[in-house]
Amino acid sequence: MKQEKPSLDFERVLPHVSIDCVIFGFHENQLRVLLLHWKNSHTWSLPGGRVFRDESVQAAVYRILEERTGLREVFLQQFYTFGETDRLKNTDFQAIFADFGFDLEAGNVLFDRTVTVGYYALVEYSKVRPTPDFFTDECRWWDVQELPELIFDHKEIAEKALQTLRRQLSYQPVGLNLLPEKFTMPELQKLYETILDKELDRRNFHKRMLAYGILERLEERRSGGAHKSPYLYRFDLPKYQKALEEGWKGDW
Repeated sequence: MKQEKPSLDFERVLPHVSIDCVIFGFHENQLRVLLLHWKNSHTWSLPGGRVFRDESVQAAVYRILEERTGLREVFLQQFYTFGETDRLKNTDFQAIFADFGFDLEAGNVLFDRTVTVGYYALVEYSKVRPTPDFFTDECRWWDVQELPELIFDHKEIAEKALQTLRRQLSYQPVGLNLLPEKFTMPELQKLYETILDKELDRRNFHKRMLAYGILERLEERRSGGAHKSPYLYRFDLPKYQKALEEGWKGDW
């Protein structure tokens, strides 16, 4: 769908503040990140945007996520604020926006130093509708281990988000927004191994996840595999939410 040219009404947004989102999805045993490809370039970026003066930062994040993914209900975590003085890496913004038909003066707020608030989101891959914006011609998934060249400090932002997600496994559950409603214990273990980038002992993982009390084993089994059909599980939503709020102790 063709995107309309934005008005770039900078009176409507907060100056010097932006949002960048690291959107994680899990597919075919890969942890993936959703990226945007800028038109007429070889450059990719994280989804992001400005905060309107009449909305909260949290509302702005959900708006940006919905525009890029089509989803509203996602797990969302603020993880870091990026405020280095050289974040823009000497980017010639006037030239970039001139290519899109915008004649902006040198003193425009867009060219000034900007502090960005980083958020990461966990989404179910199959439900996402990747959607580019006016400045980009492609929005697609990349393996977190094989990211292309990213604009500004977006590589650092993506790496920091992954570090934070890995730490989350030590004090909060992960999986509700990354796996389908029903899954096997091996599939859940593979998700954790992919995030952590290391193998986990099968017996210990099984025992530990059951001890947390957030899983409900179903009578159904996953059929069609080469080995014994494993039981299917799903998350007990009230207990999962309680674990998110109260946390737990441990390390993988």
